[in-house]
Amino acid sequence: MKSGRLLEMLLLLQARGRVTAAELAERLEVSPRTVYRDAEALSSAGVPIYTERGRAGGIRLLPGYRTDVTGLTHDEARALFVLTTGGAQEDLGLGAAARSAILKVMRAVPEPFRPAATATSQRILVDPAGWMRAPDPVGALGVLQAAVFTDRRLRLRYRGSGHGEPKASRKEAERSASERVVDPYGLVCKAGIWYLVADQDGEPRLFRVSRVASAVADEDPVRRRDGVDLAGLWASLRREVEDRPAPVPVVVRVRREWLDMFGRICAAHLTGPLPAAAGEWTEVRLRFAAVPAARTLLSFGGNVEVTSPPEVRADLAAVAAEVVACYSNVR
Repeated sequence: MKSGRLLEMLLLLQARGRVTAAELAERLEVSPRTVYRDAEALSSAGVPIYTERGRAGGIRLLPGYRTDVTGLTHDEARALFVLTTGGAQEDLGLGAAARSAILKVMRAVPEPFRPAATATSQRILVDPAGWMRAPDPVGALGVLQAAVFTDRRLRLRYRGSGHGEPKASRKEAERSASERVVDPYGLVCKAGIWYLVADQDGEPRLFRVSRVASAVADEDPVRRRDGVDLAGLWASLRREVEDRPAPVPVVVRVRREWLDMFGRICAAHLTGPLPAAAGEWTEVRLRFAAVPAARTLLSFGGNVEVTSPPEVRADLAAVAAEVVACYSNVR
């Protein structure tokens, strides 16, 4: 365990140059006293590492020192190859670079582990897209990515969630969007959907990339709040979204043979884990943002029945009646 901790500490210092003892203690899950003992152990082993006192102090690795680390374990090698099976690299224009990088890393994998590492990419596939959903457009992602890495403010033309679907032409889409000036912290890909995490007027906001009609990197540098990072801000915004009460709780009963598929397709609306099958029909609890949003349940036909609330039942019955009337006139 200590050798692995020393290696991780060395890699962190090699990547960042200087890290505070408190940061290292949190990352390595040890006490600051243990961090200093580990630093002494590395120094005794010939690693040019030293400590600096004061407010801007920390543990520092001599600039320019590099070491080749080839001691990957079996599980580490497999985990590395799982990372290359997602689609985010392609969206960022880094697909070819990721494939090239993994081939180079393969040289660092110990010979006995190479077959298992290679097989991982052939046996494990990470598909970030949801069921029965078209890929989210990522048209402005390149501009947003450039601004994030160059620490520039962004001027967006953004179509909020209440403005319906994008217009047919780009000009119409831009006219229907409102202008925003934001300070980006970074980009997040969740379930195949890209979001820009940024401050607008000093307040944290989530911007869905597919709703960005246009984006321009400003000449002004980004203005981020002190002590705020992407991971912490994303966690806070995600909790706000997940904890937001849905105004329409819906109870349905699902036919046994459709339960698994129903759980996959309606996963975003489930209030808890999908219950196990209980007889011919199983009761499932959902939540929707509004009554009309529950109309997606009509796609299951008679295999899913809403039992409450009455207003959702009435809305589905009215829509179903319109469909019946429409097709009754077909000759």
